[in-house]
Amino acid sequence: MPDVKHFDPDAVLEDVVRLFWRQGAAATGVQDVVDATGLSRSSLYATFGGKRELYRAALRRYVEQRSGPAFQRLAEDRRGLPAIADFFAGLVRARCSGEFARWGCMVSNAHAAGENADPQVRAVLDEHHERLRDAMLAALTAADAHGQLAPGVDAHATAELLALLAYGVNLRSRAGADAGALTRTVDAALALLSGDSRATLL
Repeated sequence: MPDVKHFDPDAVLEDVVRLFWRQGAAATGVQDVVDATGLSRSSLYATFGGKRELYRAALRRYVEQRSGPAFQRLAEDRRGLPAIADFFAGLVRARCSGEFARWGCMVSNAHAAGENADPQVRAVLDEHHERLRDAMLAALTAADAHGQLAPGVDAHATAELLALLAYGVNLRSRAGADAGALTRTVDAALALLSGDSRATLL
């Protein structure tokens, strides 16, 4: 008789995402996963594999279900700089208030903790960065078409810069940075792109 699972693997994986997201991979042991999910070690290993496999699956789920939709919305928003401003406003809000306040971003946390030694983890982190950068580039291309960018702004280099700014917001918010301070930093960066320090982008 085949073993019948009496739990929902998808729901369990969501619990694991939250655990790794909040604590990081290094600080999370298999017993922590057992305690958080209520499953036995044997059930976890049989379904997901060991801790490394669990972390990979959790990271992929985070990117697909949390990061990916936000990137797609940004890439498809044709308003230009206001779309980028809205993206960062939502990012600051998510990082500084609500259920996941001060958790940062699971991907940024992985970068900061050096969890990219695993080639499969590195591949997920690289894919995440490319998708974030490409979404920023799409928005900047729209901004350029609307005449919103200051002369000489390099859209490709600026897309990388804005991706790094997003990582900075994630990490500083996890460290306790004030939402107002983060917002002022973002506003200053976007004002420089428009060439008008008085520009209203929201």
